[in-house]
This record gives sequence, C-alpha cells and structure tokens, in this order.
Amino acid sequence: MINVFLYAANAVLPIVLLIGLGYFLRRRNFYDEKFLKTANKLGFRVVLPMLLFYNVYKIDSLSSINWSTVLYAVATILVLFAVGLIAVIAFCKNDRQKGVLLQSSFRSNFAIIGIPLAQALGGDETLAVVSVLSAFSIALFNVLAVISLTVFIKDGENSRPSVKSILIKICKNPLIIAILLGLACLVLRSLLPQSSNGEPVFTIRNQLPFLYSAIETAAKMASPLMLIVLGGQFSFEAIGALKKQIAMGTFMRIVLAPVIGVGGAILLNGLGLFSFTANDYAAFIALFGSPIAVSSAVMAAEMHNDEQLAGQLVVWTSIGSVLTIFISAVILKSVNLL
Repeated sequence: MINVFLYAANAVLPIVLLIGLGYFLRRRNFYDEKFLKTANKLGFRVVLPMLLFYNVYKIDSLSSINWSTVLYAVATILVLFAVGLIAVIAFCKNDRQKGVLLQSSFRSNFAIIGIPLAQALGGDETLAVVSVLSAFSIALFNVLAVISLTVFIKDGENSRPSVKSILIKICKNPLIIAILLGLACLVLRSLLPQSSNGEPVFTIRNQLPFLYSAIETAAKMASPLMLIVLGGQFSFEAIGALKKQIAMGTFMRIVLAPVIGVGGAILLNGLGLFSFTANDYAAFIALFGSPIAVSSAVMAAEMHNDEQLAGQLVVWTSIGSVLTIFISAVILKSVNLL
C-alpha cells in the first residue's frame, strides 16, 4: 500500500510545485497582473478546450460502454451537486463565493489526475473504464460548473440570471463546446467504414497527423500553464479571511464526495442493485476523490466569481487529497474490492 501512497503523492505534488513556481515568479515580478489575466483567457478559451477535446477524442470506442457504471457516476455527480447546493445556501452568505464552493462539491480533476491515478490503482482495464467515464463526467462537470458560477451572480444590477441566459452561457462555454466536438468526432468515427486493419478509413490522427500533433501539444501545455498562472494569483494573506470557506470546500471535495461516491457504490453493490468490479471502484476513487479541477479557478475568474477562493481550493484540495486517496485505496484493498 505504500506504493499507492507514493503514487498519489507523485500524481498530486507536481501540481503543488507548479503552483509554487508561479507564486515565486510573481513575487520576483517576472510577470504582472495584465499577463495573468491574458493567460487566464488563453487557458479558458484555447488550451483547456483543446485538452478536453483531446481527452475525449482519444477514447477508442463508445460501443463497449458499461451503462450501469456511467449511470451511477452521472447520478452521483448530480447528488453531490444537490448536497453542495443545500450546503452553500445554508452556510455561505457571499454570492461570489457560493458558486466556487458549489463547484468543489462535485467537480474533480478527473482529466489530469484522476485518469492516470485510476490506471495506477487498477491497470489498463481500469483505464478503459475511466476513458469512457471521462466523456460523460467531464461534460457534466462543465455544465454544472456554468450553472454554479452563474446562478448566484446578478445579471445586471438587481436581477438573478434567467434560465435562458444560463442556457446561453452553457452553449457558449468553450470547454463544453470542445467536449461536444470530441463526442461528435467519436460518433462520426464509428459510422465510417473500416480499412483492412480494422481502423476507420479516416481519423485526424492518421490522415491529418500535423493537426493531431498540434492539438496534442496544446493539450499538454494547458495544465502547466494554468497552474503557473494560478500560483501567480495565489496569496497566503488571503487564507486568514477565507479559512472557513477553504475548510468547507476542501471537506466537500476530498472527504464528503468520496464517501458518498465510493461508499454509495459499495452499498448499492451489496444490495444487488449494481454489479461493480474492482476496475469500477478504482475509477470511482479517481472520479470522486481527486482534488478540484484546475479549470475551476480559471472559470471562476472568467465568470466574475471569487477567483481567490477558487485558487485556494485548488491548492488545499490537492495537498489534502494525497492522504484521502491513500485512505480510500487502503480501505477498499482491505475488504478485497481493489
């Protein structure tokens, strides 16, 4: 089990180190506030969408989907959203912080940390499970994130946003558009005739390798860029004023979410309502136990929420998740579910 702890640490600590690098560079006046805002915009509108498109496009096929696993994951994300909504309405008074805290209840860093973590816990068979889950969960994360970061912010001077305005923002969100384009490519790929070697007659990777390589390069650039920018925006001075909100968001992300997500799967499996395998449990640990997504801070800044709190939550959920992921894996291993 020490290997699980070391893997969790090795998966999460690079995030902390890159944030630290960004913090150091900002304190050395290597870049200014104007650069940070421009880089945030670049991340939200260009490189993060490319990362999400790339992750969805890499899925081999949607034909072998285990729909019960997908159904459980989607339903649990919606339950976490509902629990988080009740919590922020009850315990948070600042409208600019409500959406940020609500994000932490359901939105994990599944694309960047969760997928490789699940593979480390369960191997290549688990990787097949999480690749399919990512197409549905990451799309749902972003739809719910737009709702979270919009519904509490006044549209104009006094009024709350209408359902129509929220739907428009969902449809215009670059991250959601990228995921939908990736899914559209998967559907088109499945409809194309196959060559003698069993592959579609046309794929971006094989017929347009220069375009695929460019998208892949931009996708790999997204996470480091956003983490360094986040570090530049990070402030230790803000911890004192935000400690209650940080504690609440961190608890919901790395304690409550895995307890509900993984614990619920064990319970329903025991009742015979679902039939989950060790690969499914490894995927659920990664999906529900990973720290909050880096893009949550980028979206918070772009959508006029409390970006300071959002950045703090990325840092502290990343640090804390090393321990909680390890505990989750040890518990499931001890009862022969992993």
